[in-house]
Amino acid sequence: MNSIVTLDLDWQGRPRAIASALLRSRDFRALVDPGPASTLQNLREQLAAHHCSVADLQAIFLTHIHLDHAGATGSLLQENPHLQVFVHARGADHMADPSNLLASAERLYGNEMRRLFGDFLPVPRENLHVLAGGETLSFGSRKLQVLYTPGHAFHHVTYFDPAEGVAFVGDTTGISIEGHPFVLPATPPPDINIELWDASLDAIGKLQPRQLFLTHFGFSDQPARHIAHYRERLHHWSDFAAGILRAGHDDQQAIEAFVREVTHEASATLSAEEISQYGFVGALNLSWLGLARYHRKRMASHP
Repeated sequence: MNSIVTLDLDWQGRPRAIASALLRSRDFRALVDPGPASTLQNLREQLAAHHCSVADLQAIFLTHIHLDHAGATGSLLQENPHLQVFVHARGADHMADPSNLLASAERLYGNEMRRLFGDFLPVPRENLHVLAGGETLSFGSRKLQVLYTPGHAFHHVTYFDPAEGVAFVGDTTGISIEGHPFVLPATPPPDINIELWDASLDAIGKLQPRQLFLTHFGFSDQPARHIAHYRERLHHWSDFAAGILRAGHDDQQAIEAFVREVTHEASATLSAEEISQYGFVGALNLSWLGLARYHRKRMASHP
């Protein structure tokens, strides 16, 4: 019997912040997005709770290579050199040599990066399986279809398990805590592209999944409603960010205006504790930076 288990990595002592998915069948064990290296011990404990260990795993499926999703991969390879790692072509080189990725991330996180994410170790090239989108991966009794789903990142893919009807969407459908109807976009720099994101949401919707699995956090049981709400909020955020830029605020004023608007929206449906959780996971200051970069590039190309 195939099964999918949510592993709560308890990032920074916060439950329901980062999830890894354990895929199990009679002849196969794998993870979708193992999370950051800072949660490795939590991952081991979660695996043990489900009678599994790192040594039992055969594959890691990366939706994309951001540190909170892929950071533990190289460390897991040190424990289990036989692990096969599946990643989009635009992320594969960064997994083999993460120096440029880490330099980019350090500009965002500064001295907090290692505390938040731990060490990002390289993955041997011989363990990397490069994806373009369109593949069907077969592992014993389990099959996964691969979709290329940029918008959040140019190296983002979605995995779809047709037997279970589950789409592992990474960050493509945002942040929703265990299916809560409030869906928060995640729009960090440098790859945000709203047009590509719309196409990716269309592609996921066409699968007609029974469930979405979000890294932040867990299953969403009403995919069509979720995607519709997410698309609406993503476009609202994008339009609001463009308006802030047109108003000519300085950087600090712009971030404050953006965070104030998002928090006001959230307060209509979330408790103060829930707002804190979404804000912690969503890093609103980074979402502003990603949208601002997107719109500045558009303005430069269409003066």
